[in-house]
Amino acid sequence: MSADKEALRQQMLLRALWGDARPGVVAGWLREGPRAGSVARGLAAYRANAGAVAERALASAYPTLQQLVGEDAFAALARACWRHHPPTAGDLGLWGDALPALIAAAGSLASEPYLADVARLEWAVHLAERAADATPPQGLERLAHDEPAALALRLAPGTALVDSRHPVVAIWQAHRSSADDRFAPVRAAFAAGTGECALVARDGWRATVRALPPDEARYSQALLAGGSLGAALTAAGAAFDFQGWLIAALQQQRLVAVETLTAAAGGAADTNANARMTGHHRSAR
Repeated sequence: MSADKEALRQQMLLRALWGDARPGVVAGWLREGPRAGSVARGLAAYRANAGAVAERALASAYPTLQQLVGEDAFAALARACWRHHPPTAGDLGLWGDALPALIAAAGSLASEPYLADVARLEWAVHLAERAADATPPQGLERLAHDEPAALALRLAPGTALVDSRHPVVAIWQAHRSSADDRFAPVRAAFAAGTGECALVARDGWRATVRALPPDEARYSQALLAGGSLGAALTAAGAAFDFQGWLIAALQQQRLVAVETLTAAAGGAADTNANARMTGHHRSAR
């Protein structure tokens, strides 16, 4: 068989495996003779097994989503994700990040727009629980003598924010609660039109999820985007309690390093932050 014909045969086989071609179309490219009748059975078995693998892999990463949509709908989503965004690595724990976008684009789920954000939150939780362990914080002494505009705070691996127009934290927590009326906060949040910014972080072997107030959400977003401490404090606003945040971050092992920026972006935006930090320098000693 020529190289071009073999390449076409493999392309047709892959199309059949992903459901883009009818088995009858590809059968002639696989093998002629007495075994030709087994082609359709083999492809069907492969697709059934791949679908089951996809469902198991995604159910471990998206348990809340599975409960929200039901097992049958979740199985269909998993198979669609496998077909349109197949794994590219041997570790299936790294596969599944395309599911939130797939849900957002699904017309059948348009009446439940919060589902895509719940999926984004669950993927962040999944990644946090696979992240490396936090290391003891380094460079804390820099807080005592360096300007905020020249510093960057590095948060623990797996730390992430998920900002949503929907009460995603309340939903996630309700599905892990044993309270009698565990969905009451969710109903109240939907009735009030409340959105939430979720902070996802490692706590031991598990991930924690917490809804942030607006000032801490702006501050955390600036840090995670790689901005200076000064820029993060400016984004948070004058009422933000940096000292309280720092104590909690150290106690919960969410801060792993205070680093000097190689090219700090100073200027007027950091002037107010510099003044606000003055009162906190001694607390970092």
